[in-house]
Amino acid sequence: MTVRVTKKPTGAQSRRLSRGLIIETALAQIDRRGAQGLSMRSLGQELGVEAMSLYRHVHGREDLLEGVVALLMENLTSDLDEELAEHWQGFLQTVAHHVRQIAIDHPLAFPLVATRHPAAPWLRPPLRSVEVVDTFLGTLIGHGFTDQQAVDAYRSFSSFLLGHLLLESAVRGAETGPVEEPLDEGDATIPEGDGNVSLAAAPEVKRLRTLLSEDRSDEEFEVSLEALLDRLNRELTQ
Repeated sequence: MTVRVTKKPTGAQSRRLSRGLIIETALAQIDRRGAQGLSMRSLGQELGVEAMSLYRHVHGREDLLEGVVALLMENLTSDLDEELAEHWQGFLQTVAHHVRQIAIDHPLAFPLVATRHPAAPWLRPPLRSVEVVDTFLGTLIGHGFTDQQAVDAYRSFSSFLLGHLLLESAVRGAETGPVEEPLDEGDATIPEGDGNVSLAAAPEVKRLRTLLSEDRSDEEFEVSLEALLDRLNRELTQ
């Protein structure tokens, strides 16, 4: 699934400055040179405006990077193949391949999906949005998973995707550390715009918040390790 990005605008394009155009241009810059090379100054130059003009549409560093991540992950569940999604295994395969395609198409930007804070502290990257997690949980529960089984599947599935795709992105040249260089240039003091997340449209996430908030990392690590060792042992003894 390729995210459409916008190349350098000129003339009439630069006069139609908008949040969407700024975020698309930021993603295009990250695709070319990574998140560490992104700055409000370079964005302004590419869009043909002063850097301060961008702050009318994006509220600084956090808002800009959150917008880039949202652009990368938009339509993740709405584009799922309906035939495959009729079975839970097909659903998970389709989600996994969609997320992997994002990492393949945007390897230098994909680490942002992992390093940016999620929409809510009890969610995990790369399935980091409330809407995506709600669809994930609701689909599995609809296929007969219990609440605990659905949450466990979400945890292990997220860990698998994140570990594999971060490594794949790094092989393709991505920096996997957090962005350290400030993007708020021009001495602007503007709020980051990180508000409280409403769960009104995500009933499964709201209902399962307690289970999603539990820290079971030790158990998850051991289970994953044992599964790997079992698979290697089966291959060795065949």
